[in-house]
Amino acid sequence: MEFFLISMLNGLSYGLLLFMLSSGLTLIFSMMGVLNFAHASFYMLGAYVGYSIAGLVGFWPALVVAPLVVGALGSVFERLALRRVHKFGHVPELLITFGLSYIIVELVQLIWGRTALEFKPPEVLQGPMFTLIHHGVEGLKLVGGAAPEGMCSAADAAVRVVCSPFPATRGFMMLVALLMLVALWLLLTRTRIGLVIQAALTHPETVEALGHNVPRIFMLVFGAGAALAGLAGVIGGSTFVTEPAMAATVGSVIFVVVVVGGLGSLSGAFLASVLIGVIQTFAVAFDYSLISLAQQMGWQLSEAAKNNSVIKLTLSQVAPILPYLFLVLILIFRPKGLLGTREG
Repeated sequence: MEFFLISMLNGLSYGLLLFMLSSGLTLIFSMMGVLNFAHASFYMLGAYVGYSIAGLVGFWPALVVAPLVVGALGSVFERLALRRVHKFGHVPELLITFGLSYIIVELVQLIWGRTALEFKPPEVLQGPMFTLIHHGVEGLKLVGGAAPEGMCSAADAAVRVVCSPFPATRGFMMLVALLMLVALWLLLTRTRIGLVIQAALTHPETVEALGHNVPRIFMLVFGAGAALAGLAGVIGGSTFVTEPAMAATVGSVIFVVVVVGGLGSLSGAFLASVLIGVIQTFAVAFDYSLISLAQQMGWQLSEAAKNNSVIKLTLSQVAPILPYLFLVLILIFRPKGLLGTREG
C-alpha cells in the first residue's frame, strides 16, 4: 500500500511540474497562436538565473526575482524579434523560437559551464515532508518530517518495517503548481485583464478600437508565459538537477502535454500533465516484462518466445516512449485533445 501511495505522489508531483511548464506554453498559444519552441529553454534559464540569485540573496528572493528576469527577457524577445515575423505566419514563428532555444543553450553553457550545478533548496525544504511507515503488524502510519530511527526497525526480526519518505521539495512543487492553476483560471475568467487578453486574440480590431494596445498585450502575454517557465525552472532545478540538458529532457514532453490536453486548453493541459506523470512513474515503478508476467500467471512459454527481445522489454525500459504513444492514440481517436475545442 505504501508503494502505491508514494508512487502516486511521485507521479502527481512530476505531472504538476509538467503542468507548470505547459501552462505557460498553453497561455502563449491560446492567446497568440504561437507554439514557442524555446519554452523549455526559458525553463532552463529560470533554473540558472535562480541559482545565481540564490547564491547572492537566498532561495526565496530568487523564487520571485528569477521568473521576473526570465519574463522580461521573453518580453524583449517578443518585441524585437517575434513581432517582426508574426505577420509571415506560423513557420517563421516556429523557426525563430527554435533558433532562440539553441542560442539560450549555448549562452548558458558559456556563462555557467557544461557541468551540473548544485542548486540546493532552502533548509526548510531539505529532507522529507512526511514519512509513510508500513509496519508488518501495526499497519500504516504517517509521521511528519523524518521518522525516528526506532520507528523504522522492529524488535522482532521477522516483522517487516518499510519507511518511505516523501521529499518536501516535491510537496512544495505540488503546492505551487496548484496555486498557479487557480491563479491563472481566476486571472483569465474573473478579471478585466483576462477578458481583454482573450478578446485581443479573436477580435484585435475591436480591442484596439476600445483603446487597448494589442501588440503590448501580446508582448506581456509572451513575457508572462516565459515567467511561468522560469518559475518552474527555479523549483525544478532545486528539486532535480540544474544542467544544460534539462531543457531537452522536458522539451518534447511538454508539447505532448499541450497537444494531448487540447491546444489552448489550460484545464486540458492540467489533466494531460497529471495523466502522463502518473503513467510514466508507475511504468518505472512496476519493472515487469511480458515474460515475468507470464511466469507469475503460470503460463508456459516456448524457448523461441523466451528469446524474443520484444517481450523481454520491461515497463521501465518503454516508459520514455509512453507519452508519445499516448499522443499518437489521441491524434487518431480525438485530434482536438482531451479537453480541446480546436482540431489543430
